Amino acid sequence: METAAKEFFSSPRFAVAGASQDPRKFGYKVLAWYHARSLNVQPVTPSRSSIKISSTDYPTVSSPSALPCPQETSLSIITPPSITINILREARKAGIPAVWLQPGSFDDEGLKFAKQEFVAAIGGEGGIGDEGWCVLVDGDEGLRKARNNDEKERL
Repeated sequence: METAAKEFFSSPRFAVAGASQDPRKFGYKVLAWYHARSLNVQPVTPSRSSIKISSTDYPTVSSPSALPCPQETSLSIITPPSITINILREARKAGIPAVWLQPGSFDDEGLKFAKQEFVAAIGGEGGIGDEGWCVLVDGDEGLRKARNNDEKERL
């Protein structure tokens, strides 16, 4: 999973499918995680035109295929499994290289599809916490490793 996390965080852009304006929901918390690290992030939700985090208003897109540069975007997914599989199919068709399936967002079919169809797919058992790979818990370590790898390549 370390290699997948490095690949995921090597993208210049990120998106959060299932983003929410409600601070109690994980869709908000994951979006805020990217915001707090000053990463280039865009919310993906068909229900709102924008989501505000602190003083930043993030315009939303309705689907992965509507992202401006999907081939340069890693996608975090926080949706129910029945929706996730369709998001994964659309993301693959759009050329998104890497996905992070948050705990509770996938079933066996979705996880298998993600691991077979993307350059990098993170999800399932593992990570620091008890619930599986979660960007809120495991993201900082993956981001650090990706940045260290970028620095080594520049030298």
